[in-house]
Amino acid sequence: MNKKIVVALGGNALGKNLTEQFEAVKVTAKAIADLIEAGNDVIITHGNGPQVGKIDAAMNALILEDPTEEKTTLSMCVAMSQAYIGYDIQNALRKELMRRGLYKPVVTIITQVEVSNDDPAMKHPTKPIGKFMTREQAENLRERYGYNIAEDAGRGWRRVVASPMPQYIIELDAIRASSLAGSVVICCGGGGIPVRRKGEFLKGCAAVIDKDYCSALLAENLNADVLLILTAVEKVMVNFNTPDARAIDRMTVDEAERYIAEGQFAAGSMLPKVSAAVRFVRGGRDRQAIITDLNKAIDAVNGKTGTVIY
Repeated sequence: MNKKIVVALGGNALGKNLTEQFEAVKVTAKAIADLIEAGNDVIITHGNGPQVGKIDAAMNALILEDPTEEKTTLSMCVAMSQAYIGYDIQNALRKELMRRGLYKPVVTIITQVEVSNDDPAMKHPTKPIGKFMTREQAENLRERYGYNIAEDAGRGWRRVVASPMPQYIIELDAIRASSLAGSVVICCGGGGIPVRRKGEFLKGCAAVIDKDYCSALLAENLNADVLLILTAVEKVMVNFNTPDARAIDRMTVDEAERYIAEGQFAAGSMLPKVSAAVRFVRGGRDRQAIITDLNKAIDAVNGKTGTVIY
């Protein structure tokens, strides 16, 4: 049965630097091509954690070396990361599809995502980005540009930014139209470029949106059948790192919320994935979210592995 699937790619699908990314997307392209070859309509989202941090750090290094250098905003850094990650994914996927005798246009849409001025996260930035700095370097950036700076677990100082919830995907109509026209769409990279409304216009802001929450919003807006979150593990586990650890094959949204309340999932890794899955599934009937390893994508969609939230 043909399904509309939003595929959210985790960091293991992209690597940690340019060389790793170039090799990783070859594997990623095969996993996605499996889904397309099986007749599914696929829309791709992805993270940008290491990439946007490196871009931001490079831009800050220019400022530290040359005080006359113009500041590059974080929203611009997210846009840059969307473009070059999308470029690698679309080329690798196009090549893999052609190798299989399939022709599907593959396109990257630079995507803005609106966040709320009233989101509590905007007043309490906690998400570290970029490289570690000395206190002197950090204070220099704080004084010049008003950056929020925090000490990170004894390893040095880093810039911290807000991580608000996504409210609206600005390019949603373009994404929907491209998908309906038969293209494989890559969008909402890094959770989207965070923007806020200023009257009739949009203005970027210093924030990072969680890509799993944005992927769930996209899947809901597109009325997708499946939200497929690809990560580095085959199944979600409870009682992780204990003798009672066990993998979960299937769980209802009520069971998932109970596990969340128990603190079963780490805030920086599995928690946003399970929370995003619950949001998507609760939004409509006959929806499924699946969390699994990148290399198990087609098996998970066919019900052979992965953790299904229903």
